Amino acid sequence: MENEFKIVYEGGSGEIIEKKSRFIATVQPVGSESEAIAWIEGLKKKYWDASHNCYAFVVGDRNETARCSDDGEPAQTAGRPMLDVLLGEGIHNAAVVVTRYFGGTLLGTGGLVRAYSKAVQEGLANCTVVTKEMCDKIRIVSDYNALGKIQYIAGTMDIKNLDAQYTDSVTTVWLTKLAQTDGFIKKVTEATSGQCAVEKLGSCAAAFTDRDVLLLD
Repeated sequence: MENEFKIVYEGGSGEIIEKKSRFIATVQPVGSESEAIAWIEGLKKKYWDASHNCYAFVVGDRNETARCSDDGEPAQTAGRPMLDVLLGEGIHNAAVVVTRYFGGTLLGTGGLVRAYSKAVQEGLANCTVVTKEMCDKIRIVSDYNALGKIQYIAGTMDIKNLDAQYTDSVTTVWLTKLAQTDGFIKKVTEATSGQCAVEKLGSCAAAFTDRDVLLLD
């Protein structure tokens, strides 16, 4: 798995109008090709009366699976441009359907490419897109005197606390990005003169927003 990449954490939709044609982009996170196809079929049923339901999806840590469909539009004017937006934005494990209701005016090949690309961009703008990163969970058992030093180090490195338990000692769990792990452990060990127990609990995937830490599968 790559150390970090973008995913759609929460799907969304957006709409644009081009020469009276409506283009509705719906974006959804997906975990497999079969999940993507099933979701796409559901959107086609929902918008059964549309002129076209074009789609694109990418699946895999390296986007090993990438598929798209023009759904009756001229070749390479819908699905491929949609897929190019996902790939260009560095999005992984996501599917998008752009539903078109024809407005009576032909857009031409260039116009279609621009419209479908713009629709996907609008859909992504209304999603929650986060960067998924591989991290380590670090457990530290210390006395109360060392806690302030540990918290200070974590603060200067922007390392997030996941848990704290206070008994006769203090047990804290921290989430470090892979590149931070060794440096954090070294600084904590030096600052506390090795008087705390530090243990790696294993790796996990996470994403960081302005306010929250999101632990991901």
